[in-house]
Amino acid sequence: MTDRFETFATTIAFLSRSIQRIKAREMEAVGLKSGHVMCMYALGKAEGGLTAAELSRTSGEDKAAISRTVAELEEKGYVRLDVPADKRAYRSKIMLTEKGRETAAYIDRRADEALAAGSAGLTDAQRAQLYATLGQIAENLERYLQEGEYGK
Repeated sequence: MTDRFETFATTIAFLSRSIQRIKAREMEAVGLKSGHVMCMYALGKAEGGLTAAELSRTSGEDKAAISRTVAELEEKGYVRLDVPADKRAYRSKIMLTEKGRETAAYIDRRADEALAAGSAGLTDAQRAQLYATLGQIAENLERYLQEGEYGK
C-alpha cells in the first residue's frame, strides 16, 4: 500500500525543487535571480501596475521579500515606481519599464514552454482537473492551519 503522506510530500518537494531550478536557470539568462520571477510575471500581467501589497498577494511572496525585490528590479532598470503627488510611496504603483516588459514577456514564454513540457501527455481536461485538485488541497491545508485543527 502506498504511503499517501510520503508520496504527496516527496512529489510536491520534487516539483518545488524543479520549479526553483527552472527559475534560476531562466533568470541567469537575463541576469536576474529566481526570486524575481513571480514579481516580474505578476507585473507583466497587470496593465496598470501593482502596489507592493497587491504584488505580495498576487505573487505569493511576503512583503519584505517584495520590498527587496522591487528595490533590486528598480536599480537594474526593470521597474519604476509611479508615485502620485498626493500618495505615499508605499502605496505607489510598481510599473514595468520597457526592459521590464520585454523580460516579463520572456518569462511568460519560458513558463509556457516549461508547463507544456511538464504536462506533456495530459489532456486539457486532465490538466484542468490537476489544477483544480491542487487548488482545493492548498485551500484545505490553509484552512487546517488557520483553524488550528492540527492540535486536536
